[in-house]
Amino acid sequence: MADQLWLPGLEAPPVPTDGLFFAVLPDANTAGHIAKLAQQICGETRSKSKPHAANRLHVTLQHLGNFAGGLPQGLVDVATKAAASIRMKPFSVEFDHVLSFAAKPRPGPMVLGGGEGVVGLHTLREALARALQNAGFGDCPVAPNTEHYTPHVTLAYGMPWIAARPVDAASWNVRELVLMHSLLGRTRHVALARWPLAA
Repeated sequence: MADQLWLPGLEAPPVPTDGLFFAVLPDANTAGHIAKLAQQICGETRSKSKPHAANRLHVTLQHLGNFAGGLPQGLVDVATKAAASIRMKPFSVEFDHVLSFAAKPRPGPMVLGGGEGVVGLHTLREALARALQNAGFGDCPVAPNTEHYTPHVTLAYGMPWIAARPVDAASWNVRELVLMHSLLGRTRHVALARWPLAA
C-alpha cells in the first residue's frame, strides 16, 4: 500500500474526543422498559448491533458541538448560564412507535419516536434556544423553531431499515434539563449539571 501523501502545513485536523449537548433523561423504570424493547428489536432483526444500555438512553434537545482535547470551558459556562435562566413547568412525554433513521437499504440508527406526546420537548427546545442566544452563544446553530427537530430516543446504531410501527408506549414526566458530556468513542455520557424544571 502506498504511503499517504503528506504536504507541509496540511496536517490532519485533530480527532474530536468530547461532545457537549443538552438532553432529557427517562426515569430508571422507563429506561429499563426502553432497553428491553431495544433488545427485543435487535433480536427480531437478527442484527449484530448492540442495543443501548439503559444508562445511555436520552433525548437530545440541542447538540453544542464536538471538540478535541476536552470541552471548552467558556462554552460550558455559557450553556450553564442559559439553562439556569429557563422557567418551565414539568411535563410528560410519550414515545409510541419505532422507526429507522437509516436511508433504505443502508443500516442506520433505530429510534423511538412520538407524535403529539412529544410536543413538550419542542417547547423546551425553543426555550433553550432563546436562552442560549440571550446568554451570548451567538454561534449556536439553534433557531427558536422546531422545524427540523425530531425528538427521539436512539435504541441502537447500525440497524437494518424497517418501516415505522407502533410499540408499547414509553412515557415519563420530564422534571429536569441535563447538560451532558459525551466521551466520544468510549460509549459514555457524563451529566455535568442538572436544572429542575419549575414555573
